[in-house]
Amino acid sequence: MISPLSVYLLSLGCPKNDVDSQVVARGLLDAGLVLVEEPQAASIIIINTCAFIKEAKEESIAAILEAGKHKQSGSCRYLVVVGCLAQRYEASLPSLLPEVDLFLGVNAIGTLAQKLLSHIEMFTSGSARRAAAVPMGKATFLMDASHKRLLGALGHYAYLKISDGCSNRCSYCAIPEIRGAYRERRFTDIIVEAQELVAAGARELIVSAQETTRFGEGIPGNPDLADLLKALAGLAGVRWIRLLYTHPARLTDRLLETIRDVENICPYIDMPIQHSDDAVLAAMGRKITRQGIITVIEKIRQMLPQAVIRTSLIVGFPLESARRFRNLLAFVEAMRFERLGVFCYSCEEGTPAYALGDPLSQRLKEERRSLVMEVQANISREINERLIGSAAEVLIDSLAGERDGENIYIGRTLHQAPDVDGTTYVRTARKLKSGDFVRCRVLAADTYDLEAVLWEDVLYRDGVCL
Repeated sequence: MISPLSVYLLSLGCPKNDVDSQVVARGLLDAGLVLVEEPQAASIIIINTCAFIKEAKEESIAAILEAGKHKQSGSCRYLVVVGCLAQRYEASLPSLLPEVDLFLGVNAIGTLAQKLLSHIEMFTSGSARRAAAVPMGKATFLMDASHKRLLGALGHYAYLKISDGCSNRCSYCAIPEIRGAYRERRFTDIIVEAQELVAAGARELIVSAQETTRFGEGIPGNPDLADLLKALAGLAGVRWIRLLYTHPARLTDRLLETIRDVENICPYIDMPIQHSDDAVLAAMGRKITRQGIITVIEKIRQMLPQAVIRTSLIVGFPLESARRFRNLLAFVEAMRFERLGVFCYSCEEGTPAYALGDPLSQRLKEERRSLVMEVQANISREINERLIGSAAEVLIDSLAGERDGENIYIGRTLHQAPDVDGTTYVRTARKLKSGDFVRCRVLAADTYDLEAVLWEDVLYRDGVCL
């Protein structure tokens, strides 16, 4: 019998990884382990890694090496690496990172605590060695409602992962290699988990997957994404439903009508397009053309005039000539996306695009990224400034501090997703708490953030609203 051990769990990468980490955390607690908030207080450090692009891999490796220092100077006795990096580089990591005691892939997410305790027992008895990798095999794990989660401090919003893996096979993307082929959860199982999340305090459900718009294809008879959103929106206690990771080639009229017509579905379209040049799009395997993207954008703006469109781009793809980049820049300026993120192309081994090489320097990629973000910053500032004086419903996330006798809260409007978008700073002398929805008036704006005051706090002097 192993005595309770203290565990520090670090989650890297995307919100989908955070969901996995919440499953791991709950499993550790249920197995009798104790979670701590600082690595120096832990006897076990677990790092849930990302390996999507070069920067993510570098961040994961840096975190592992940093954690290794605690084995030399702190109380850490076991260092465990789990998730995408371990899955992708199963063969090479044990020899490259000997300070790691155990490597576990994505299939271990649901049973990590049991595998960890088993390995510790074997290691203690001398039948297991450090820097061991449990055979990972093809990624097939798909969480369901039986995998309970530890939501953490900001439990008033929760990501709801409806599928795992991807079968799109975009040429630049390593996700199918890491997370496996597309597989989706059953409709009823998702609803069960959503009900549990709401019962635990979630007021905003954020629907997530490698690609959400594919939902309904994986299981015969499974309702489609529009049906799922309607069902989620009908759950008692749900104030906002937010949809992420849609594909422009699968954004149907029915889905847009659902977002338009159901009051508590946020008019927020997260739709990565990656590029605007036909040759680049074809080489990327995106299954849509420039005109197809324009048509979808025009349809969104026509059907949902209040919607915010968030997209992402990749600059520096091997076929991106100077002319094609200039066209991309002009496209961004013309489309005026409300939200936009830009990644530098990462040449990933094992992907179809790897054969194209990596002809553009990192410096040139960074320059192009900066140019796009400069254009987008101007667009974002203009859009935000038009909101000054308007009313907005704001979900309070946390207290930022105090200023001039007022509390400053960090919040989000229904047009702001957590972590990836700007925030709304709400100032008031009143006491608010995380998860409160408050009606505000926007007083100021900068490139990405808004400043607001509670509507009932708006002062009038000489009949003029200040």
